Amino acid sequence: MRSLTPILNFALLASSLALAACMNDQPVDLESRPIALDQSAAMAGQASGSNAAIVAQLEPTTSPTYVTLTVSHTGEPMAASTNNPGTPLTSGSGFVVSTDGYVVTAAHVAVAVGNEISARAANERIYTGVVSAIDRSNDMALIKLRSFNGRTVIPAAPACLAKDALVFTYGKPHGHGDTARIGSFQALHFGRTVAYGSYGYSDAMVLHMGTERGESGGPVFNAQGQLVGMVVSTLSDASGESLTLAHAQHSNTIAHFLCANGACGPAWQQLAQKPVDSCG
Repeated sequence: MRSLTPILNFALLASSLALAACMNDQPVDLESRPIALDQSAAMAGQASGSNAAIVAQLEPTTSPTYVTLTVSHTGEPMAASTNNPGTPLTSGSGFVVSTDGYVVTAAHVAVAVGNEISARAANERIYTGVVSAIDRSNDMALIKLRSFNGRTVIPAAPACLAKDALVFTYGKPHGHGDTARIGSFQALHFGRTVAYGSYGYSDAMVLHMGTERGESGGPVFNAQGQLVGMVVSTLSDASGESLTLAHAQHSNTIAHFLCANGACGPAWQQLAQKPVDSCG
């Protein structure tokens, strides 16, 4: 029997990185953190070297859009000036959707509207924010960071993918550093509703990818570096062993969520008008 487990990390390990110049002089989208590459989900017949080269070429524009998140209860902000994150409620991954600091993550990472957020950006600086909206039925949440002006994802319009097409994600698995995972697209629909606790989704993309705890909310990109989805859960068997399959929320559904909550630029508006199955 297959089970679905939300990829939730209850402890975010803080890290520090010595930079060549003063932090305050660096733009948010300057990538200064090391990102490990995982290709363990490569499909038979795929040229892993070619896939790695594609991701490496796209990393300068895609990885700065990815942030790691630590969540605390309302009224308990995380320390923004130190590398000690205190005692988090949850932690996970997310991605920037607007230049004024809106970030999308999974609802089971954000937990509740009003919760305080500590987000580590590409330049290794920590920005604080708050959960501004949650959709538990689609496992999505919107965060507003303070004093943040960073690079944003570019959504594919629409997210059309062929079976076994290259996809890759960014996330921070529990106990490990920032990781880029290479996998492949398997299906646009899972075919049934998924629920875990008070969270879930009515449908999801299926990816051949071995995501882990802490990677929920991470962005999923296509071979052109465009956002096609968000990681929400991983498939495992009855004993809890990973099946190297993950679920991702459709970018169209993300677009509807953003537009319903006032964080909807022109590209997202266009995508929100198209059904998930629309191509071209």
